[in-house]
This record gives sequence, C-alpha cells and structure tokens, in this order.
Amino acid sequence: MDNSTLYSSEDLNWLLIRNYNSFLVKRNGAQFSSEPNNLTNLHSFKYSGLACNKTIGISPAPDNRGVIVNARKSKVESFQPAKSTHKVTLSKGTRRSAKSFTNTFTRAGYRPDLRKEALARISAIYQTQRPIK
Repeated sequence: MDNSTLYSSEDLNWLLIRNYNSFLVKRNGAQFSSEPNNLTNLHSFKYSGLACNKTIGISPAPDNRGVIVNARKSKVESFQPAKSTHKVTLSKGTRRSAKSFTNTFTRAGYRPDLRKEALARISAIYQTQRPIK
C-alpha cells in the first residue's frame, strides 16, 4: 500500500481543526493559538503547528542559555512520534544562532516562508535572556 493514501492533506486538517481545538484562544474578537510549533501564536493556516506537515517551533533552552529549535519532519515518521521531531539547541549568541538556523533549516528547503518569523522569535528569546543592568 502506498503511504500517501494513509494521510490526509494539510487543507483537510485545517478545515477540521480551525474552529474547534483545545489550543484556540479567543479574546476580544482576536483569535490566537497556543499550539506547539506555532511561531507567531496566531490562529492561521500558515502558522499552524497541527495542520501543516513541516513545522518549526522555537523555545528557550531550559537553562536560559540559548534556544531550542524543534522541527517536525515530513509525513514519513508520523506514525512514530519519537522519531518525527528533530531538536537542535543553539546557544552561541543571537547572530551566530540566526546564521546557524538559516544554514540548517532554510537551505534545506524547510519552510522558507517562516524564516522571518523564526529569526524574530530567536532574537526575542535572546533579548529576554540578557542580564538586567
């Protein structure tokens, strides 16, 4: 059996979850999302970590030194959740981490439309980790 017949499309996934899911947050007419791998926390198809197959999530490292980039692989390993994500820790400063992210993910063709948002999130996380003067 061909594996492509086992999966639903991204568009169908979005139609099923766009109005009702546990990560949807509605406040004062605005819709936000608290789902993992959503770079901007906006409730839209482009940034959805649930509907899209290839997603990128960026979070602070546990020791507050650097960021963790969590990329979900394509559909191939979706039946094996432990193998379906790729985690990379970047802890060499804002500019070097941004360059490393660009080299690792965008040159590999991994959602180049999310590059600007991912770099902004990396920069914001490093900004919060600076010591207070």
